Amino acid sequence: MIELLRFINTLLQLYVYIVIASAIFSWLYAFGVVNSRNPVVAAIGQFLYVVTEPLLRPIRNFLNRLFGGNMGGIDFSPIVLILIIFFIQSVVITNLAKLFY
Repeated sequence: MIELLRFINTLLQLYVYIVIASAIFSWLYAFGVVNSRNPVVAAIGQFLYVVTEPLLRPIRNFLNRLFGGNMGGIDFSPIVLILIIFFIQSVVITNLAKLFY
């Protein structure tokens, strides 16, 4: 069971890197640094969007309702998602691991 928890922890850490890559890619895309007509760039952007958007969308909707949509045009949902993942890693998985030691 400990190995399964380590594997889940590794997957969560990989997902944190993907969320960070998605945020950086969205900035590069928004400022026109990357060529959106390049098929490789478009494929990377589509992959990052498909992988991260299902978890970011509910957080984004919650934050918009919480703050009335007045967040100054800044998307804080990746930061909130990373904090949630860190909570799961440090509290939930750690306490589950203690049950099996």
